[in-house]
Amino acid sequence: MPNTKSAEKRARSSARKHARNHASISRLKTAERKYLGLIASGKTDEAQQAFQEVSSAYGKAVKGGAVKAGTANRKRSRLHMRLNAALSKKTA
Repeated sequence: MPNTKSAEKRARSSARKHARNHASISRLKTAERKYLGLIASGKTDEAQQAFQEVSSAYGKAVKGGAVKAGTANRKRSRLHMRLNAALSKKTA
């Protein structure tokens, strides 16, 4: 139980931020799972579109402060490497 007015306000704002960040991260995980499923099933055309969605979701999460920029860049890079590997495997 907060003892001061400022502590009450911080508790309210923390709850709002938590809800916003949780929604953003949930959206990220869902998009990433969809993308990885498409890669695993060999649907590279659909995976390219899904990568754009994942990349956009990471950008929005960074903009909102839910994910740090370095983390988002690292994840984008690793996801893109998977796409490139799948594309090269398909052509070979």
